Amino acid sequence: MTAQTASTHADDTHARPRDGDAGPRIADSIRGGIVGGDYPPGMRIRQEDLAARFGASRVPVRQALQQLEYEGLVTVVANAGAWVSHLSLAECEEVYEMRERLEPLLLRYSAPRLDSGAIEELSALAHRISVVGADTDAFLELDRAFHLGTYAAADTVQLGALIQKLWNTTAPYRRAYVTSWEPESRRIAYEEHHLIVAALRDDDIEEAERVLAGHIRRTRRQLARPPDIFRPPP
Repeated sequence: MTAQTASTHADDTHARPRDGDAGPRIADSIRGGIVGGDYPPGMRIRQEDLAARFGASRVPVRQALQQLEYEGLVTVVANAGAWVSHLSLAECEEVYEMRERLEPLLLRYSAPRLDSGAIEELSALAHRISVVGADTDAFLELDRAFHLGTYAAADTVQLGALIQKLWNTTAPYRRAYVTSWEPESRRIAYEEHHLIVAALRDDDIEEAERVLAGHIRRTRRQLARPPDIFRPPP
């Protein structure tokens, strides 16, 4: 082995650990940006920009985009590029119809396994949600933690992952919807969270399912109120 070859080999060896965890790291960052509203639907995602930003090669960038495409957050077009996925109003309503039927089932799997400590944590989250006022970012973060927390004890093979995918896919649209809320809409959402906790405390799974389904249905019926976000991207 020549000195130059050895040097190149050493450089490659040192580079692999950096690229080794780069794919998941890049995916986490973009996912957070999409869910957090930094990457709006229809926004172009350039691989070269991501590679430069994260100091990674194109390989982990492509891996990250493939993962996000699987999750429904990114649309990748061969030989063209990648964009943040954009839903039409009809597509978003369909996702909410799926959630309306599937999330109560996931709650049914989870509820019997939630101990008193977990239910008290959910109660504390419900209280925190009710005092955030018009802070959309705080509401969305706490609301997500609350609902996914009610499902956390479920032992499922596919349903839990599917629900998280549906949540991620509709995140930008939930943000637009929550931003448009009147105080009465906030009050109803707060009360429904407390009703879910009360039903879980009483071990009344049917009531918890009923409140949750209505909670999601009400959102679906009001999705068209902020219509600008459903316009096709330029």
